Amino acid sequence: MINVTSAQLYTWIAMFIWPLTRILGLIATAPPFGSASVPMLVKILLGVVMALVIAPDVPVPPALDPMSMSGLMILLQQMLIGLSMGLAIRIVFAAVEMAGELISSTMGLGFAAFFDPQTQGRTSAISQVFSLLATMVFLSINGHLVLLAVMAESFHTLPITATPNTAEGFHQLALWGARIFSMGLQLSLPMLIALLITNLALGVLTRAAPQLNLFGIGFPITLLAGFVLIAIGLPYMLTPMQHFMSDGIEMMRMLGSVPTIGAPVKP
Repeated sequence: MINVTSAQLYTWIAMFIWPLTRILGLIATAPPFGSASVPMLVKILLGVVMALVIAPDVPVPPALDPMSMSGLMILLQQMLIGLSMGLAIRIVFAAVEMAGELISSTMGLGFAAFFDPQTQGRTSAISQVFSLLATMVFLSINGHLVLLAVMAESFHTLPITATPNTAEGFHQLALWGARIFSMGLQLSLPMLIALLITNLALGVLTRAAPQLNLFGIGFPITLLAGFVLIAIGLPYMLTPMQHFMSDGIEMMRMLGSVPTIGAPVKP
């Protein structure tokens, strides 16, 4: 007869539930898994399969009741860790989409917008093109596999414990989030400068010949110039995109090794 103690049962449940929570937090936010086009059932099944594969090698704390206060705090902690790691990669994609927004508004295509189910808001057509390009680049460099590998490594560099984490990881994530603007500007700056020169040339032309209809000739010219610049500049955007994605992976790895708060030393 097989006897199973409550401590063993708690350990088995914890070995599956807590890693699953961290993995689902990553899948919920990290592209391409976190896309709204991916069915919820697929996300859950992927998280369960990963948890079953990783769980036997995950170090867990001593037997704790998963439904106790300590167990629920660990559950919340793992969810925050997974969401933070996924957000580190999502910030890179947000920077690429911001570059598309800047180019779209400068070339006069800001009206070509539609509802984006990913962000639950308005997005421009150029931004969507850049987002799809970033997704293809990410998949071409096996970023999705590296993403899952870093998640598996994080259970050893940042093991599941009842001790809370320091706030240093969230501070670094906030600083990384500020780079949305710098990365987006770096990607779009060459095209923005060229479009600015085009608009200045149109302004000089209108000043020299006031009888010309600026709205009649300026709008098609800026649109044509914008599309030509995008066609020329897309191949040169691949290298900085790969560099930014590598930085995002390193940020994930850093978040997966944030030290915990040490126990107070008794005098």
